[in-house]
Amino acid sequence: MKYKKLGKTGLYVSEICLGTMTYGGKGFWEVIGKLGLDSVQSQFRLAYDSGVNFIDTANVYHEGESEKLTGDAIGKLGLPRNELVIATKVKGRMGKGANDVGLTRKHIFDSIDASLQRLQMDHVDLYQIHGFDPVTPVEETLDALNDIVRSGRARYIGFCNLPAWLAMKALSVSDAKGYARFVSAQVHYTIAGRDIEREIVPLAKEEGLGILPWSPLAGGLLTGKFSRNGEGPSDARRAQFDFPPVNKDRLFNTIDVIRPIAEAHNVSISQIAIAYLLQKPFVTSVIIGAKTNEQLKDNLASVNVKFTSDEIKALDDVSNLPSEYPGWMLGFQQRDRYIEGAERKDIL
Repeated sequence: MKYKKLGKTGLYVSEICLGTMTYGGKGFWEVIGKLGLDSVQSQFRLAYDSGVNFIDTANVYHEGESEKLTGDAIGKLGLPRNELVIATKVKGRMGKGANDVGLTRKHIFDSIDASLQRLQMDHVDLYQIHGFDPVTPVEETLDALNDIVRSGRARYIGFCNLPAWLAMKALSVSDAKGYARFVSAQVHYTIAGRDIEREIVPLAKEEGLGILPWSPLAGGLLTGKFSRNGEGPSDARRAQFDFPPVNKDRLFNTIDVIRPIAEAHNVSISQIAIAYLLQKPFVTSVIIGAKTNEQLKDNLASVNVKFTSDEIKALDDVSNLPSEYPGWMLGFQQRDRYIEGAERKDIL
């Protein structure tokens, strides 16, 4: 297991992050997973012994049950809190009241206290907004998050699922007001859906954000268990909850290229899909979730996969995004600009 700095901070996190969306069994989340305490403890022990120090949960997962199981498992196993980096999130609805949702100062303050109680901790290391709240001014959200950092209830803050323009606006507000700054971006990224490479990745590089991909296996489609005609295991998450959306044609074309590479390395298709993200220099830590220890072991083994340059090119080519405006115009207009290290014939 390798460790990387989280954004511009000095905090090191494992290149694999253990996701907890399969822990619980409440509401519609049961479709994703319904692991109880014994299974959660077993996964935590396996992950920790494999070098994982980064755990990601959210208050909304299983209506708070995921956070509770996370805290219970850490306590019962006696895992050293100082060695763990614990992340959770805020925004989702946590009650029936008008103010039990969103990114208001009230909901954020209520939510951090409730999350810490369920986790049985006095702080989290990374507190992330779970998405965009169109009702609340971003200034109010950032002011509340800053106060939570200053109070010691969170060490750092990050965002999930924001468009690049809004993330940049938030960073600018934080810089102008001297607030705690987002250090990470948790975003959907997979070899079957490389959308963030258009805007989010350039933003992250420019602003020093750590990228934390979620659903690297495209909700299970990149396990190789599904066919182009939709056939697959009936008990799989995708069979009951077809999310997140991906371009299926591109996905299955990509699997056709992944399969022989996986066979050459004697590993699973899933390992190749995760390893592909790990070799991206802008990726900090890939979030994996599993229903079984066998799945978790297989996912963890992806850190050992090393690609040849030809394999990387094949994977890049088959999964490449179609050109869109303004990207193609930027490339066209930069064709005559000097690039350090390039010869004149290469740019004219």
